[in-house]
Amino acid sequence: MNKLFNTFLALIMAGQLLAQPENWQTDYEKSGLIATPTYAQTMAFVDRLDAASEQISVADFGISPQGRALRYLIYDVDGFTNPEQLKSTGRPLLMVQAGIHSGESEGKDAMLMLLRDQILEGKYDALFEKVSLLFIPIFNVDGHERFSPYGRINQNGPVEMGWRTTAQNLNLNRDFLKAEAPEMQAWLALFNQFDPDFFIDTHTTDGADFQYVMTYAMETAGNMESGLTDWQSEVFLPFWTQQMQQSGFPVFSYVSFRNWHDPRSGLVSSPAGPMLSQGYTAQRNRPGLLLETHMLKPYAQRVDATKVAVLFTLELLAKEAKSLKKSIAAADQFTVSEAFRAVDFPINFEVDMHDSSLVAFDGVAYSVVKSELTGGDWFVYEADKPEQFLLPMFDKAKVTKSVKIPEAYIIPMEWKSIIKKLQLHDIQLDTLKQETAFWVESYHFTDIAWQGRPNEARHKINRMAFDRKAERKSFPAGTILVSTDQPKARLIAYMLEPEADGSLLEWGFFDAIFEQKEYAESYVMEPLARRMLDSIPGLKQAFLQKKQNDKAFAESSWAQLNWFYKQTPWWDEKYMVYPVNRLLQNPE
Repeated sequence: MNKLFNTFLALIMAGQLLAQPENWQTDYEKSGLIATPTYAQTMAFVDRLDAASEQISVADFGISPQGRALRYLIYDVDGFTNPEQLKSTGRPLLMVQAGIHSGESEGKDAMLMLLRDQILEGKYDALFEKVSLLFIPIFNVDGHERFSPYGRINQNGPVEMGWRTTAQNLNLNRDFLKAEAPEMQAWLALFNQFDPDFFIDTHTTDGADFQYVMTYAMETAGNMESGLTDWQSEVFLPFWTQQMQQSGFPVFSYVSFRNWHDPRSGLVSSPAGPMLSQGYTAQRNRPGLLLETHMLKPYAQRVDATKVAVLFTLELLAKEAKSLKKSIAAADQFTVSEAFRAVDFPINFEVDMHDSSLVAFDGVAYSVVKSELTGGDWFVYEADKPEQFLLPMFDKAKVTKSVKIPEAYIIPMEWKSIIKKLQLHDIQLDTLKQETAFWVESYHFTDIAWQGRPNEARHKINRMAFDRKAERKSFPAGTILVSTDQPKARLIAYMLEPEADGSLLEWGFFDAIFEQKEYAESYVMEPLARRMLDSIPGLKQAFLQKKQNDKAFAESSWAQLNWFYKQTPWWDEKYMVYPVNRLLQNPE
């Protein structure tokens, strides 16, 4: 009875509001298409959508460091709200995210209009009968409320906007794998809960001027399971790019320039690592589409381009729901298979700057002026003079590091912070119930260096070298076993393989192993070193050779005595040794 009454009331409200459409204008529309609403205004409109439709449900998925609610909205034709119900329908779940960089608000304004048109007019009924939607209006809520006209000096509107980073000055679109920000930890819980089939992340890009209102990225360069790569390349992109062209918003691949600001120098497109949104979903076997509207285009054009990009995605998902779900299931099945562990898994890529192809690029006329102020190059673009360039495109990715993924990784129980990271990604963990011996492979570092300046509040490792050692070791009860016989095996490897792009070691979560904690006094080592030279065969030759080959070593008496100390039983056997071991099934 109550549900019928609510439905009846909603119909009456919708009829009244349709008769007075100005009551349902978004704040963006009321501004004349030049302003984006504040957090409070946005959430008030979201609540109105929720109250007006039984197909919409709104909930919180976390709290920001400054105490603001992180909110999401679900639109489902049956009004379903929990993941099991949504999956039972067979409809794909599209997740659209806005405001990860809160100065980039097009996705928020586009989606509010799209949802308003749907609940009041049923404008997209044919799409939503076959696709369900999960929408985050503002991900970086604290950054959003650092609201002013001065958030983005490079950007043409809106009149006021939020800030790129969080209140803790973290860039959420560098945090998907390491998951340090509270907002990202909440996002991962939401993603784990609903496990969407397709993901869209909405952004605005900086860089040179050109004609395209929007560029895009999908992971089709070899860093994703091959079946899903094919689905994106052969099913999604041909349809979507053609529809965008016909709609008046032709798109181009998201690119940087070989020389910054200078399109004529050549275009560069590279795979995204899992610290980035669509790079992260790729390692979870879920297609991700990055939308990048161009900062210099009028705000209204950027919002419209975002809206149609989402609508054409909905249209393709409605048509290809079965093929998408089939491709995802096949990718997950392959990832848990022995065949997956039998091949080399790429963990780091770079663009081959010796291999390019010529492409047509819709740019604008520009000149390069030598600045009398700074002496540098000043790029002067003429947006009213379109010009098509034939440019070299460097988009061939080559694998620089790869590994055979082991049956499991073994993590000592004391590394609680690493174990928690894995749990944030909903990775399945097992705990040894009793002491057990395994053949394992371990990494022993011989060289390590860090970046001088902080990056996302961390000093990343920028150089490493190690030797591999196979041995049989006993592990106590409580040790964590991370089996790779699970769909997130790709993600596990990226987190735990030291040389992987964005690994936990690269971000500095294992820095403690690189600190020598025990030392030998020189008055102890001087006589001991002499006795060692007389009693250990080959030691003198090794010592003299190192002095000859290493100038810094030869000039440091401390380093030389420490070298002798390293040859003694007193040396710390855990120093420079990666605590995560790789399980070996066959050590030979």
